[in-house]
Amino acid sequence: MHKLSLAALSISLTLGLGGCTTSGSINAAWSFDAGSTSNAETAPLLYVLFQDHEVFQRNRPIHVWGTAKPADTVTISLAGESASATTDAAGRWDAVLAPLNAGGPYELTATSSSGQSQTNKDVLIGDVYLCSGQSNMEFPVRLASNYDSDVNNAHNTNIRLLHVQRFPSPTPRATFGAGVEWAVTSPDAVKEFSAACYFFGRALQPAVNVPVGLIEDAWGGSVIQAWISMNKMRELGGYEQYLDLLPIYAKSPKDAQKRWNKIAHAWWLAHDPASAATPAWNSPVYDDSSWDQIVPPGTWRIWNVPLLSTFNGVVWLRETVELTADQAKGAASLSLGAIDVADTTWVNGVEVGDSQGYDVQRNYDLPAGTLHAGKNLIAVGVLGGAGMLAPADQMTLKLADGSTVPLTSPWRYKTSAPMTQTGEMPDVPWLNQFGLSDLYNGMILPLGNTQVRGIVWYQGESDAGHPKEYARLLPALIADWRRQFGADTPFVVVQLPNFGPYQTKPEQSNWAEMREVERRVVNSTPNTGLAVTIDLGQTDNIHPTNKQEVGRRLALVVQHLIYGMDVVASGPTPVAAIRKRNTVIVSFAHLDKGLLTYENNRPIGFQICNTAMLCRFVDAEQNGNDIDLDVAHIRDAATVRFCWADSPICNVYNDAGLPAVPFELPITVATRRRK
Repeated sequence: MHKLSLAALSISLTLGLGGCTTSGSINAAWSFDAGSTSNAETAPLLYVLFQDHEVFQRNRPIHVWGTAKPADTVTISLAGESASATTDAAGRWDAVLAPLNAGGPYELTATSSSGQSQTNKDVLIGDVYLCSGQSNMEFPVRLASNYDSDVNNAHNTNIRLLHVQRFPSPTPRATFGAGVEWAVTSPDAVKEFSAACYFFGRALQPAVNVPVGLIEDAWGGSVIQAWISMNKMRELGGYEQYLDLLPIYAKSPKDAQKRWNKIAHAWWLAHDPASAATPAWNSPVYDDSSWDQIVPPGTWRIWNVPLLSTFNGVVWLRETVELTADQAKGAASLSLGAIDVADTTWVNGVEVGDSQGYDVQRNYDLPAGTLHAGKNLIAVGVLGGAGMLAPADQMTLKLADGSTVPLTSPWRYKTSAPMTQTGEMPDVPWLNQFGLSDLYNGMILPLGNTQVRGIVWYQGESDAGHPKEYARLLPALIADWRRQFGADTPFVVVQLPNFGPYQTKPEQSNWAEMREVERRVVNSTPNTGLAVTIDLGQTDNIHPTNKQEVGRRLALVVQHLIYGMDVVASGPTPVAAIRKRNTVIVSFAHLDKGLLTYENNRPIGFQICNTAMLCRFVDAEQNGNDIDLDVAHIRDAATVRFCWADSPICNVYNDAGLPAVPFELPITVATRRRK
């Protein structure tokens, strides 16, 4: 499942988890900043990250930086330690304090030789955690299950919260482009804070008994490519064409958009049968009289058209507007609202825009001469899972004379091809949470030399359609962030939960593939951990609300991985699958006091696949701490799968109540011992 269909599922949510809005041609420019400090004399002495109530990482060198007059000496002090630095020609300075033990509250003071001074109060030394990912990390406490008591009882002053606001940037930044704010835990502070991150910190802090700082740095719907640096993306390879557009966009969004339009146009011709047809479905000479008609009330998922209720792919929509000669004079603008997720829009056979993003308004300029007296054709090809999101009465054609024509006449529509045939369109490289490196540039890189004890990552839903590529990207992200935050920085992954309809037989599952990628990356990457949530999802809600248990399991993983505590941090994990005659024996680790099966006398959720990867459910039986699978009638059994579906039903746990990790394992054949 990919972000195209995820967007469709998110349309009606009121979570506030969507992205910011740009113009329909995606040509809005952000203010870019590579760290210039030309106003150093008037800027705050301390960088914006350093505020009242902050938490510094204990037992690590403490980096503090900011701006002052060029050639100034800046002295900082904290908890009896002090350090000095001299500003460079741009007024930048960076000082490093010796490591400190947990404690506080303290005051952080900074003074410059030219007389500037700044004091931050209520500063703590403890353990700092960076929480990042997409909407299930951004999901706020106020929407979690039984949140009232959690909010009302949020009074632990030893837990501090830093929220990094959304800000994409096509080029690397040394400073945040939007606000960041430290807050002491309180009912008001936690309400909008990441639920998974807060509940993790709430469970962890009493166990480690030191102050805990939590940094929420997430964006709903984001793809993993947005969080990886440009240098790392180039190292990976395969993204060069799109990375090369980013510096062009930083200088001239209009020039970059023109280049992108050529790429998008080529994609439609190569992948959409309707665009390549003769005549194409965007042409005024194409006869659409046999097409069905509808006045769009919004997304095609609510049109009561069975074919479109779950359709992901290309749909074309055509509408004609009758204009007088006076109305058609001069330039005009076409507003179509937001569209899920990519469109190519034509007026009278002229392409007027190519856009992407379910949170992007389509506002297209029509140069003079595009319109004419009589019937004018508007043709829109949509690639996605929901289509046009605005009702027809919110879609308009604004004419040069100032009048507005609502597009409320019936639109004709027809499906061109499913996404399984067309494939997915590459993302616009600078598009909010879908761009390349833009969230790393705007939200991670500005954290600078911030020291953290660990990183928690909850993401993958938007990339679920690409598990093989994710297997390249997740290790790259871990290595990339460790380059910034420290080579041995612990990294904990929240494995994707169950989501989607139940199945009556084994089916292909991108979500299962993604879980396996996450499991294997963690298994093969030092100093990482996996929090299994396969029993915490909801079949009809991509944003499951039981974030309290997600946080608790994360805390268990961290207690074991980082602090070496003697806690049960994982459910059963597979060790081997060995065939002995008519039985495949699956052995496990992390059993606590042993295997348990819930709600059934037998383990359920096991599949056997043959060498052609044709799979079937098989009977299973618990045999002590092993599980025996019946393969009497499967001669070419090659692979064991467990909990392998979008929403699998599986019941194997350990005595600590933690579920077995979903997995796929090759089957080996037991060797006979010589007498």
